[in-house]
Amino acid sequence: MRLTQWTDYTLRVLMYCAASEGRVQPVTITEVAESYGISRSHLTKIVQELSALGLLNTSRGRGGGIRLMKPASDINIGAVVRATETDFNLVECFDPEHNQCRLNSHCYLKGVLGQAMQAFLTVLDKVTLADLLTEPHSVVAMPQSRRVAAVQMVPGLPDAVA
Repeated sequence: MRLTQWTDYTLRVLMYCAASEGRVQPVTITEVAESYGISRSHLTKIVQELSALGLLNTSRGRGGGIRLMKPASDINIGAVVRATETDFNLVECFDPEHNQCRLNSHCYLKGVLGQAMQAFLTVLDKVTLADLLTEPHSVVAMPQSRRVAAVQMVPGLPDAVA
């Protein structure tokens, strides 16, 4: 699973706003665009969508900008990803309308990939925007309280960092 650039930028905007929560002046789209080296017009569309989703409050004019509409601890990353991603079909057979696979009735790959996608979303459902701003213990490790219980290790892959 690879997130679209739209979702990546959406998460960046939310994280930037959450990290700037205590400021007097709201965050501006130009500020975020320059900080990440992203097109201002592209970010404007993302901010409009986040506002429509009830995640950002926007104000125009002098002193205007963007702020989170609710606390970062109330913004679930899984819900954001579901709202911004358009396609969770990892393979053709996930889409019954376009499925041309001749192995569909004899193949277990669809079930395995379906479980993998569900595990991916389950992990994201355990994380809030506030969790993304806490100091990590490791670059790759999630906080112990957020890890999925009873994770099975995959043979041949390195163990997760504790």
